[in-house]
Amino acid sequence: MPAHLTGAARGAAFLALASTAALALATAPARADRGPVDASVWKQLAPTVAATARYKAVPLAVAAGYRPNPCTMDMKDGMGAMGYHYINPERYGSLDPAKPAALLYEDDGRGGRRLTGVEWIVKAEKNTARPTMFGRKFEGPVTAHHDSAIPTHYSLHAWLYKENPSGLFYEWNPAVKCPYPGAPG
Repeated sequence: MPAHLTGAARGAAFLALASTAALALATAPARADRGPVDASVWKQLAPTVAATARYKAVPLAVAAGYRPNPCTMDMKDGMGAMGYHYINPERYGSLDPAKPAALLYEDDGRGGRRLTGVEWIVKAEKNTARPTMFGRKFEGPVTAHHDSAIPTHYSLHAWLYKENPSGLFYEWNPAVKCPYPGAPG
């Protein structure tokens, strides 16, 4: 956004941009994983983008309580990777679009990390129903991983910053690579 815009003007410009993107993406062909993503979903995701775009700078994510974990890739079926999870355990259980529990990163090729997506994590405890957001059911329950840093849980990924050829909400992204399985966070 241009620096000369006021806060209100920036907000209006962001919403206009989000609406344009939503319309363009709503007319895109359906993905095999979950079907088409319509404009109303992109409108619901606007608060997520507004709240997480600042975390393109990893130090800001760490300052906000997100802690790095090893790079996660699908070794069994070759479905792709999720990348590095930066997790804020205080946000487990959040169904607030602006407060995902995890930020997803990949190596940027220059010694840093690039933000690729977000993830909401809800602990799968006794009598926990499978959550739904944005018209999508969460995956899971998924067993604990990252040396139990993430408990058994339900999760929903949203690839907001890197296109996922498998679909916006599909858990694995074949376009994301780990330098090697379990590369340290």
